[in-house]
Amino acid sequence: MYNEQFEKEKFKASVKDSVKNLFRKTIDEASPLQIFQAVAYAVKDVIIDNWLETQKGFEEEDPKFLYYLSMEFLMGRALGNNLVNLRAYTEVKESLEELGIDINLIEDMEPDAALGNGGLGRLAACFLDSLATLGYPAYGCGIRYHYGMFKQKIENGYQTEVPDYWLEHGNPFELKMSEHAKIVKFGGYVRIATDMNGRTRFIQEGYQSVRAVPYDMPITGYGNRFVNTLRIWDAEAITSFQLDSFDKGDYQKAVEQENLARIICEVLYPNDNHYAGKELRLKQQYFFISASVQTAIEKYKSTHEEIRKFYEKATFQLNDTHPTVAVPELMRILMDEEGLNWDEAWEVTTKTCAYTNHTIMSEALEKWPIELFSRLLPRIYQIVEEINRRFILEIQQRYPNNQEKIKNMAIIYDGQVKMAHLAIAAGYSVNGVAKLHTEILKKQTLKDFYEMMPDKFNNKTNGITQRRFLMHGNYLLADWITEHIGKEWIIDLPTINKIALYAEDEKAQQEFMNIKYKNKIRLAKYIKEHNQIEIDPRSIFDVQVKRLHEYKRQLLNILHIMHLYNQIKENPDMEFYPRTFIFGAKAAAGYQRAKLTIKLINSVADVVNNDQLIHNKIKIVFIEDYRVSIAEWIFAAADVSEQISTASKEASGTSNMKFMLNGALTLGTMDGANVEIVEEVGSENAFIFGLSSDEVIQYENEGGYNPMDIFNNDQDIRKVLIQLINGFYCPENPELFREIYNSLLNTNSSERADTFFILKDFKAYAQAQRAVEAAYRNEKGWAKSAMLNTACAGKFTSDRTIQQYVDEIWHLDKVILRQK
Repeated sequence: MYNEQFEKEKFKASVKDSVKNLFRKTIDEASPLQIFQAVAYAVKDVIIDNWLETQKGFEEEDPKFLYYLSMEFLMGRALGNNLVNLRAYTEVKESLEELGIDINLIEDMEPDAALGNGGLGRLAACFLDSLATLGYPAYGCGIRYHYGMFKQKIENGYQTEVPDYWLEHGNPFELKMSEHAKIVKFGGYVRIATDMNGRTRFIQEGYQSVRAVPYDMPITGYGNRFVNTLRIWDAEAITSFQLDSFDKGDYQKAVEQENLARIICEVLYPNDNHYAGKELRLKQQYFFISASVQTAIEKYKSTHEEIRKFYEKATFQLNDTHPTVAVPELMRILMDEEGLNWDEAWEVTTKTCAYTNHTIMSEALEKWPIELFSRLLPRIYQIVEEINRRFILEIQQRYPNNQEKIKNMAIIYDGQVKMAHLAIAAGYSVNGVAKLHTEILKKQTLKDFYEMMPDKFNNKTNGITQRRFLMHGNYLLADWITEHIGKEWIIDLPTINKIALYAEDEKAQQEFMNIKYKNKIRLAKYIKEHNQIEIDPRSIFDVQVKRLHEYKRQLLNILHIMHLYNQIKENPDMEFYPRTFIFGAKAAAGYQRAKLTIKLINSVADVVNNDQLIHNKIKIVFIEDYRVSIAEWIFAAADVSEQISTASKEASGTSNMKFMLNGALTLGTMDGANVEIVEEVGSENAFIFGLSSDEVIQYENEGGYNPMDIFNNDQDIRKVLIQLINGFYCPENPELFREIYNSLLNTNSSERADTFFILKDFKAYAQAQRAVEAAYRNEKGWAKSAMLNTACAGKFTSDRTIQQYVDEIWHLDKVILRQK
């Protein structure tokens, strides 16, 4: 039906039938939402044929499977991505036009799947796309969150969180697979018994349990009919309503199981600033891990008898520390249900589990209070205790009489279960996600582990899928590239370097920048509709979109904008190229300083955007509810990519890669993957500033930085900071931004001042911004640099990252489907 075999009339008939059967309407009577669902079901019909064919290929070839275990999968909208990968987007677009339907309107009816939040989840989504495109068998395993994290609303400049009920109208691309449900147990106690063979058995009793029910979503490969599976688990009560309890008047007990089930999958990352939030997070983690591990073993046993060889046909990748309970859960099943002894189970486990670290900051490595962990997961805690006991013996054998090593490396210490330590001790691979990140892990954060087990450590620089973030998100540029160098880049991104041949061609430069301008018009229209702010597409679009965290330094950006505004007010006739500063970010619900930064951005925007005396030289836009679908438009329109994290703090970043691919120039520190971006494109085609990672680490370890010295000696910075507390941007509450002021200067706090070196890097950042303006005035020079950024983005495809994982960690075999 698709690609060469695509039949428009057959497709249109399928859509009409879906409208009729689903909604009892004709195509002319159906709403855009109903038409979207009808189109999605018509597309899913084709995908399911390929899904079945892929499954048949698996049965014939008996391959090794990857289970990619992740708390997040930030998938974005499925319809457009599936049409791209089926190579049917143009044909479907034309078919819908013949029915009088605009495909853009239909795509806009699909909510973004609220299964993730930031880079961790988006990386997982890109990896699934690449695994399917490359033909490697894989399951993504996660949670079917009903509400995601939250939908962000900006009210009076403040972030407010409202439920993101993305499943309100169902998800046409998912299949409920009730026959594969699993039971997951929480709490109770462990009874020790002896079986008839004299073998000790551990039996969990007095527990609460829920049924984990899988919903499968297809992950299509590009142009190869290959379909992998994202399996997300929902929770259901085993007995939804206990009538006997109700009849006895125990109404709470009557709905106890139902309440337990409902809350587990309600939201992504419940606020864990309190005990109940921590407990729910741990329940979520064990819930989807237990169900996934049970499934993996069941799948293996359906075709294999020797459980001791499980690792030959399955590998678990732990996407950060959240899935680390997979280690003791696999041990539990192998020992308590499959009858293996400790050493046998440990051998299987340590050959099955691999760990990706996504954070440099040791305080972000997940830890659980022993009291909570042992109460909620009693048998799992027993196993972790034994892993810890044996691991400490290893440390003592390697480093006799070295209590400091035990303190730094023990899995259980100071009343906490340390999940990163467990993942490293049990995993056969530990990887960072950018070269710099991996080196810092080895030399700083995980230094003791690297010293003891260096062979486990390796680097896998992150990547993105060009099929979503160029082919779908920026189809004008994608078509232009294909016209000039062919289609090979779609599945072999390094071949995009052929575009470099056109970087000095004036006609090609004009075409490239004209596409950028059209994308800026598209984004400007969106901003006008959603923010009621008129922006000039001819201005420099300077963009910072990512999760809001202090180390990512959105604060540095907005403080600099305040400085620019001051300059223009003091010198109205100064030479200044118009700028549009675009922010998009969610702050975690309990992260008050991050939320205050959002308020500051919006308060500054209110003043600057409404000041007619600066003649619209600066506009500030905060895009509400930043998500994948609008991100695609933002990347396509950006001129400047703000990657200004404190050096040594960003593990990798992937927005930097998406901007680069779409022809934006990086303004950033030498942090994360920025280092490798500059290696690829050259420092002359980027704007690098600020402290190095070594300098930051030296200041952190040795001191020597006092931000008050900068405040006292730099009039420009002092003026900006005083504006935080004199009511300039919030006359009704002059003290509103006092906390931000204090955090920079440490006037009323025991915490170290300016933890993320914002004032230290301020002047260097301002200088880099001046260099941006000078470069942008040179139209030909800018066009050349923008084209070279696109041309040099080939390394940063997730296809390359996945192939490295396959070759160096997972050792999977491709499954090539037979020709039809």
